[in-house]
Amino acid sequence: MLIIMDIFKPIQIFSDLVIYNWLGINNSYWGSTLNFFIYDVIKIGLLLVVINYIMAITRYHFPLEKARNILTKKRWLGMNYLMAGILGIVTPFCSCSSIPLFIGFLGAGIPLGITFAFLISSPLINESSLYLFPAMFGLKVTILYNLFGLLIAIGGGMLIQKLKLDKYIIPEFLKFKSRAQVETNSSGKKMLFSQLIKYFWKDGISITKQIFPYVILGVGVGAIIHGFIPANLIEHYLSAKAWWTLPMAVILGIPLYANSVSVLPIMEALVGKGAPLGTILAFMTAIVALSLPEALILKKVMRWQLLAIFFAITTAGILIMGYLFNLIL
Repeated sequence: MLIIMDIFKPIQIFSDLVIYNWLGINNSYWGSTLNFFIYDVIKIGLLLVVINYIMAITRYHFPLEKARNILTKKRWLGMNYLMAGILGIVTPFCSCSSIPLFIGFLGAGIPLGITFAFLISSPLINESSLYLFPAMFGLKVTILYNLFGLLIAIGGGMLIQKLKLDKYIIPEFLKFKSRAQVETNSSGKKMLFSQLIKYFWKDGISITKQIFPYVILGVGVGAIIHGFIPANLIEHYLSAKAWWTLPMAVILGIPLYANSVSVLPIMEALVGKGAPLGTILAFMTAIVALSLPEALILKKVMRWQLLAIFFAITTAGILIMGYLFNLIL
């Protein structure tokens, strides 16, 4: 986990260098906004390029129909969803950074419900919930939160698969050439290694080009919103102990875009004011698992019906988890 996080550190150093040294913008709202924008655009852009290139290689060498049949026709008893959820745990991405791998799974023929189990799990169970929660909330809360998060991911993925929503995925992200088709287009000859390298790049970059404008739009919106809502306003409304504070926490969390670590100061302030634990966790979960920038990027991949169902299922899971925590703790 920590090793993966360190991979992105040079990007943060570069972003700091551009904003605070080269442009001389102080650590103000606009400095923070631009820093956030540069960092996330570069990070997500690189993830798109690398993951789409790897998936292009996978599609060429591995029979996708066989993979799809294995994951849909065998009696996995939910273990395939569990594996997708666990993969989400070991890839500590924010909601937007999870999308490149989500697209790669779609292109590799992985069933829709399993891909969504990953998409929900990846930001939901994060570095904060694994490493920082024990010190803040204790081991019991840490175990329960991560267990509930995994159950939300598995249950959400299973429900989406049960509803048969594949028709709402944009067709371009499901139609990829098999190895036989590629070789047929190459006069039936086996492609040379140098030709394959170029083909993989062309195949991967075509998807990246389609998605990247939406990455810029989504991250741009997130960067502007980032820090716009005053922390004391959030603390004021969420520190109340009325039933409506939990849905309010989710509503306030969705427009925001941040990783779990940057939300910790607000969470600590809410803890100090005696806010219900379920409300605090629901607020953080809504920020990291649901976001407006994420919706803008996913809209390029899927139709609004599927996007709405995904948000509704995840929101329902977060609310249930929040009320359960408020009830038992």
